[in-house]
Amino acid sequence: MEKIVTIKTEYNSLETLHNFLKNASSFECSKEYDKWEVRTDANGQMEQCLVLKKSGMHAVKLYFPRENTVKISYIIPNSFMNAYFGKSVKARRDILEIVTGKIKEALLAPAQKKAFKELEKVVHKATM
Repeated sequence: MEKIVTIKTEYNSLETLHNFLKNASSFECSKEYDKWEVRTDANGQMEQCLVLKKSGMHAVKLYFPRENTVKISYIIPNSFMNAYFGKSVKARRDILEIVTGKIKEALLAPAQKKAFKELEKVVHKATM
């Protein structure tokens, strides 16, 4: 689940958006290196993103692909759980990954969609 939204100019940096989200919601908000989708900047350094976390299993990450535009992506913040239930980008998967993928589709998808909508509402407070 992903969405791209246009953000107000006063929240056009990770720091200002981070401060806003910390104050505007009851969810945990942190600034972290993007270990889910390893993005690098012009210097080859790992880029940072904001993580708005509802629980150990539900969160969204936010980053700026362009100025005044924020990309919201659903993630599983727990590294162990993300390894089994996160989005797989491998061409070939083993049997465990196939089974956990089916479990995710059947059991976790509705809860993930609900959590994404909840967290997205908080981010929309900073949009135009």
